[in-house]
Amino acid sequence: MGIVAGLDSSPDFTRIVVCDTDTGAVLRQGYAPHPVDTPDGAARPSDVDPQAWLLSLGEAAGGGLLEGVQAIGVSAQQNALIPLDAQGNTVRPAIVGGDRRAQVAAADLIDALGGREAWAQAVGCVPQAAQPVTKLRWLAKAEPENARRTAALLQAHDWLVWQLLGRPVRRTTDRGGASGTGYWSAAANGYRSDLVELALGHQAMLPEVIGPSDAAGTTPEGLLISAGTGETMAAAFGLGLGFGDAVVSLGASGSVMAVHTEALADTSGMITSLADATGMHLPVVTTLNAVRTLRGTAELLGLADLESLSDLAMKSTPGSHGLVMLPYLEGERTPNLPHTAGTLAGLRRESMKAEHLARASFEGMLCGLADALDVLRGRGVEVRRIFLLGQAAELPAVQAAAPMLFGAQVVVPQPADYAAVGAARQAAWALGVSQGTLDPRTPPVWQGATAQVLEPGDEMAVGQAVRQQYVSVREQTHPGAFRA
Repeated sequence: MGIVAGLDSSPDFTRIVVCDTDTGAVLRQGYAPHPVDTPDGAARPSDVDPQAWLLSLGEAAGGGLLEGVQAIGVSAQQNALIPLDAQGNTVRPAIVGGDRRAQVAAADLIDALGGREAWAQAVGCVPQAAQPVTKLRWLAKAEPENARRTAALLQAHDWLVWQLLGRPVRRTTDRGGASGTGYWSAAANGYRSDLVELALGHQAMLPEVIGPSDAAGTTPEGLLISAGTGETMAAAFGLGLGFGDAVVSLGASGSVMAVHTEALADTSGMITSLADATGMHLPVVTTLNAVRTLRGTAELLGLADLESLSDLAMKSTPGSHGLVMLPYLEGERTPNLPHTAGTLAGLRRESMKAEHLARASFEGMLCGLADALDVLRGRGVEVRRIFLLGQAAELPAVQAAAPMLFGAQVVVPQPADYAAVGAARQAAWALGVSQGTLDPRTPPVWQGATAQVLEPGDEMAVGQAVRQQYVSVREQTHPGAFRA
């Protein structure tokens, strides 16, 4: 029996968990915010010195946290682009997050390759502002001198693994991280270096993609470092997702992802075809409006918080007395309606009550996510069980409506650092393979997340009726929105 550590470097902080290799039980943990100065109310910066990630890592690991640890796995924020020069130094700060500066660059790239379908066929996704390939195009246009100096490309978890290993000549990544770059194909299992050149103007060195159970290397002190992966893939691995499982994540925007056996090329651009941390695939569909729909409704009704909105919604009934909200408040990505607005339909004298509007906001949000689930189901992705993540998953109004609207068992895991746990599980896998105690094709079986399980039960038919009411309004307002 041994212990391993999982390190999650999110956009705001570093979290470290130390776990038992056999059971996955969390034995101790550390936390430290990144030392990035963001004034109150200001947006998170788009340019960050990667050294900030190392500093918070060191602080989080203080007090002997890693004593006795045999292996470390690294999870980190996705889409961070770190351009290096020929000597391995950063050319400029890392470009992180959904960088609005790159929106024009995304459109340029789509046109340069011949349209959305060409990109979907090439790498399984259509360029978005957040993706590294799009940030490369922005760099080439906005900072040509920095672009010319760029000789190698890394993402956040690649860079952290490289630093932990002492900056060796060999630089590595994993399938999960590579699949989000926009220049690696999950279907072909390889880079499209021509797309790097299309974006940057010249070739650049790319990290070697190693297998899910491979070790990236060993530190001089003998500590094994596993391949690492992106936060999405690490969280899925930490939750123990398998075939037939999907995750619905409720943030300001929403996302739906599921484990699948093959990469999906989607010419509409609604599906982003990612790889997971086990050798399988992780198609993702994103909506722009999830919890922001609830917050907007709460503000409109003069309510202080989402708990109050949920309490009010529970006074209504399924279908909200005919009130239907299409929650496209910021435009929408699924369906692709970037310039539209939200819609409130079904206003009648009896439906014009605060509790019905509150319920309609929850049903509208969840129906929008059910549409995203149907995009995956329509491509043959099996969904038997749905993990519901995010703070809003704890709200009674969400838990009452989600099973009937999704038409499946809903699992609400207790809040935990699932990305860090997934990174630790990957470390345990690589350690076991290196010691000859684990199969490189079969990850260690860890105890599942503690969770509340919700069944649709007798309300399945009611949920279908509410969905049909929503779909009717959507089709009347935006005919053919889901047709290619």
